This record gives sequence, C-alpha cells and structure tokens, in this order.
Amino acid sequence: MAVAPTSTALNEPADSVLCAKNLTVGFGEATILNDITVNIGRGHATALIGPTGSGKSTFLRALNRMNDRVSGYRRNGEVTLEGESIFTSGMDLLDLRRKVGMLFQRPNPFPMSIRDNVVAGVKAHRMAKRHQFNDIAEARLTQVGLFDAVKDRLNKSPFQLSGGQQQLLCLARALAVEPDVLLLDEPTSSLDPVTTERVESLIANLVPSISVVIVTHNLGQAQRVSDQTMMFFDGELAEFNTTKELFTNPQHPLSSQYVRGHIG
Repeated sequence: MAVAPTSTALNEPADSVLCAKNLTVGFGEATILNDITVNIGRGHATALIGPTGSGKSTFLRALNRMNDRVSGYRRNGEVTLEGESIFTSGMDLLDLRRKVGMLFQRPNPFPMSIRDNVVAGVKAHRMAKRHQFNDIAEARLTQVGLFDAVKDRLNKSPFQLSGGQQQLLCLARALAVEPDVLLLDEPTSSLDPVTTERVESLIANLVPSISVVIVTHNLGQAQRVSDQTMMFFDGELAEFNTTKELFTNPQHPLSSQYVRGHIG
C-alpha cells in the first residue's frame, strides 16, 4: 500500500539532529523501508510506532548503521547526523556508535565484570583515565538506579543479575560514553512494571540534553515519554507529528486506525 505521509512544521532541519532523505533499505529481494524522508528534532524524545513488520526497527538501526551487518543489506538514500552523512567512506563506525548509542530489546551485557561493562566504551574511546573508572561506573549505575543493588558485587559477572538489572546495566554502559542520541529498540518489552517505570523516568530526565528515539508497541508508553511520534505502516512513513496531535487528532487514516486499535 502506498502511504502519503503527513507531517507538521516542527521538523525543520535547523532543529534536527538526524535527517533521513529518500532512505530505502532492503535485505535481498525484500524492501523493508521505502523512500523515507524525515528530520528528527534535537533534544526531543521521538517515538516510532506502527504494526509489527512496518519497518520501525530497521529505520532505528539505519540511524547508526547497525543494518550494515545483516546479510543481503542494501540501501539507497541518505542519513545525516548534525548535517554530515553517516555513510561517507571515512566514517568511523565506532565513533558513530558512540555519538548515536543503542539499547536493544534484549539485554546484551559483555562477558566481563559489572564495573568493566559500564566503562567498556569509555576505555575503548579513551575518554577517561583508569583511576576515574570506578567513579564513572558508580555515577552511571546510580543514574539508572542500579548501584545500590550491585555495589557489593561490581567485580562479579553481570549474568548473575536479573534480566531487568542486565538491561539497566546496558543502559548505564550506553550512557557512560555520553552519546548525543540514544536509540531504544523496545527497551522495556521484557521488563517488569517497576523497572519499566524507572526506564521511562530516566528517558524524561535525559531529554533535552540527549535526543532519544524509541521504538515501542506500547502506545501508552509512546504518549508518556515522547514529544513527537512517527507512524510507520508497510515500510513507509504515514505520519510524523507531535505526540499529542498524533494521538488526539491524527492526520492520516492509518494513524487514526492504529492509535484506536483498529489495525495492528
């Protein structure tokens, strides 16, 4: 189905941190995203919603080139970060993924101690001296609300933690390298309500110093944490609007049907 996108004037390039222009992404014969053009606001939390298979996670992963690793990957179009293409031949992917960090749906702690997990990126980017690592680990674990639970086992394996605690650890690790943008791919889908609330509260506190882009199937969560929302359908961008406007007065029929539970 061809989708004619609707949007508002809030997406001006001068206010944007990430921009996609005519972005098409596929794997093998399948086209997952078709001709996406959009500007993501700096200092905002942006939610990506839409039915399963609509292209949300593929779009999210395009923003820091995580799709490059997938077999059969192909791309046309452009993505820019602060006005510079992320696809230039000289792009340092490690540096890109420091600036545009990512938290996945399932926690992926490294096979090293809890402390070393937090400062892994700090070490890799040589962002601090070794004698500062303990303080950085404590600060970031405190920021995500995990320090009190792990302060007596910082040298232990993270795989002894619960799933929710592992996700908070991965969030602390992502924040330790001071990203400009944080990509969240359904980060609370497997978490209990208390941990989910903690993550949502943290997102609210991160903005506007960090721009956040979150994929979520939880429409209540999208409304709670985001300033603006992108509605995907069948690989196309149906609507990009303020979250309040999209949920209360959607401009596209597909958006209206989706937020009212009639499709998806």
